[in-house]
Amino acid sequence: MRLFFDPRQLDHAPVQELHNGAFVPYAETPARAQALCAGVPATARPTDHGEAPILAVHDAGYIAYLKTAHDRWVAAGRSGDVMGYIWPVVRRRALDLKRIDALAGRYSMDSSTPLTADSWTSAYWSTQSALSALDAVLAGDRVATALCRPPGHHAGADYLGGYCFINQAAVAAQAARDAGIARVAILDIDYHHGNGTQDIFWERGDVFYASVHADPATDFPFYWGHADEVGEGAGAGATLNLPLLQGTTLDAFRAAQATALDAIVRFDPSLLIVSFGADTFEGDPIANFALKTSDYATLARDIAATGLPTVVLTEGGYAVDNLGENLGSFLSGF
Repeated sequence: MRLFFDPRQLDHAPVQELHNGAFVPYAETPARAQALCAGVPATARPTDHGEAPILAVHDAGYIAYLKTAHDRWVAAGRSGDVMGYIWPVVRRRALDLKRIDALAGRYSMDSSTPLTADSWTSAYWSTQSALSALDAVLAGDRVATALCRPPGHHAGADYLGGYCFINQAAVAAQAARDAGIARVAILDIDYHHGNGTQDIFWERGDVFYASVHADPATDFPFYWGHADEVGEGAGAGATLNLPLLQGTTLDAFRAAQATALDAIVRFDPSLLIVSFGADTFEGDPIANFALKTSDYATLARDIAATGLPTVVLTEGGYAVDNLGENLGSFLSGF
């Protein structure tokens, strides 16, 4: 199995984030990627596909913001990382605002995702890793993996959040469509719901999105991922959310994943993209499921049994000491 990673994905390194009302050390650290690489060594550097696949999914103004925000922050006399503090929640108006404070709110969903001088570079190469894994599968590999750091499934077409800047799963899905794949399915098995991925494909019927995650009534991102969210317009019925209670163990998680896989098989895609989050692990410091390392191989075997060509992209997982082993267990199931 080919695994893709670029060392520039380590450059993004905020110092702190705002979490539960207090500033705390940033959880999505470069050590996560180092742990992934130590546990499951990458075998290939990604190819540079340029910005076009990213712009096929993300708003051009948002991408321009990611590339320039930190310089504009410094030019405004600020120190540290860019972090929004006001959001247009009452009415989202299409205003041509210039001040970096306004843009930071316009293009973000939370204050837990600081933007550094290196965030664009790391997110860009994380996305190139995902696109290179897709290339491998389109060329005939049964499965390929990208070690995506920073992750992507919380990033919407025009907003960052949840430690995510570019939505690698969405970019890969759109690139597959542009390559001639008629129907693509995304299975998201991170502890947190992939709100950005859902938003991007909410009104589309060519990409099926299924997510098994913690109930948003109790867990981030709160406003997305409820069971009654099924898509709209052409996308009606192409979104499936399967929220689970805190403390969930393998049996309940596996049953929910089986429901998702059944729906995916009925959708009849030619490609499956898996957003894999190891924050479902029993020792994860910011999540509350109770999966064990050996459980991930079981879940992956169930996914592999669909027979679908599969691109695996890493998302969350913050028990750094166990992260490589958990990913290794998951990949062993293929």
